[in-house]
Amino acid sequence: MASGRLGAADLVSATNTLIYTVPATTLSVVNISVCNRNTTEIKVRIAHVDGAIGTLINEDYIEYDTVIQPNSVLERTGIVMKATHTIIAYSDTNNVSVQVHGIERVV
Repeated sequence: MASGRLGAADLVSATNTLIYTVPATTLSVVNISVCNRNTTEIKVRIAHVDGAIGTLINEDYIEYDTVIQPNSVLERTGIVMKATHTIIAYSDTNNVSVQVHGIERVV
């Protein structure tokens, strides 16, 4: 059972990036932090993808083109995830950090 930082990435502009995948036979509760390290505003997307489907579709987005002000943070908390579910992030600009923190529990 892992806890703490479960995944992180420095996003590449206009690219969907896998941040975290819940291991098999595991349940996770996670928090997502997106940090805009730019001096201009950015737009980000965050998706919680169902592992059974495995493909990013419109219903997976929990944030879509959400604006983050310069040198600011967007946080989403208490996201419950089943085995094989993933968190995917996207930014329209470079210099954006994403971290997933939480706890995993074998079920």
